[in-house]
Amino acid sequence: MTDQLPLLDELRQQNPLVHCITNHVVSNFQANGLLALGASPIMADAIEEAAEVSAISSCTLLNIGTLDSSAVESMIAAGKSASFKGKPLVLDPVGAGATAFRKRTVAKLLKELDITLIRGNAGEIASIAGVEWKARGVDAGVGSANIAEAAKEVASRHRCLVAVSGETDIVTDGEKIIRITGGHLLMTRITGMGCLLSAVSAAFLSVGKDAPIDIVAYSLAFYKKAGELAAKQASGPGDFAVHFLNALHQLDGEAINFDHHCFIEEVVK
Repeated sequence: MTDQLPLLDELRQQNPLVHCITNHVVSNFQANGLLALGASPIMADAIEEAAEVSAISSCTLLNIGTLDSSAVESMIAAGKSASFKGKPLVLDPVGAGATAFRKRTVAKLLKELDITLIRGNAGEIASIAGVEWKARGVDAGVGSANIAEAAKEVASRHRCLVAVSGETDIVTDGEKIIRITGGHLLMTRITGMGCLLSAVSAAFLSVGKDAPIDIVAYSLAFYKKAGELAAKQASGPGDFAVHFLNALHQLDGEAINFDHHCFIEEVVK
């Protein structure tokens, strides 16, 4: 793990512009979360401007949470523009296995775009990997498949990073696996927490140029730490969301401790 302590400061100094083609359930929370972190959100999903906005943005996030056919066209245009400019492109395959439309859309995006990071829950990554899993709509669901191996396979197949969020997060490049512990149960009681995480990871990727897998792992650890801090002040899901935004704003790099088995790395030879 490289020394990442300056990374959060660098993000706040650069104030990256994060282009989100996202779902209407989470757009406000996502935008406020990016602002609290120190990034700048822009939501532009019209086909007439999606590519242009991605070209001037620091990174682009594609989130299929509330999907329609026009959004798919905009995502492809924005994704190609981001890659042409050498900017990180993150895919959040919300409910990837829930419907045939979502399955086709994810397959199309992965075929036509050069994705930097796929960030999803276990059910979504299992669907992309084609392994058996009982997902519940956009929820992670349950299953007996080895999700770490599934994530590794997806990363190798699509030549990208894959992050799986859960009680213990996983990020892999197809060879190395990093596991991130921490967080709090209240993080599962707020809609949009995973969607915001994808945007946060995109923001960190846009400012950290070395060892992308370590940068994604850092973003996951930072997010879990924010959840822990918010939970100490919250009485339930309602005020947890407010305290979580405050935590994103208040945390500094030194508050994120990589010791005490925060990271477990496995290198496949």
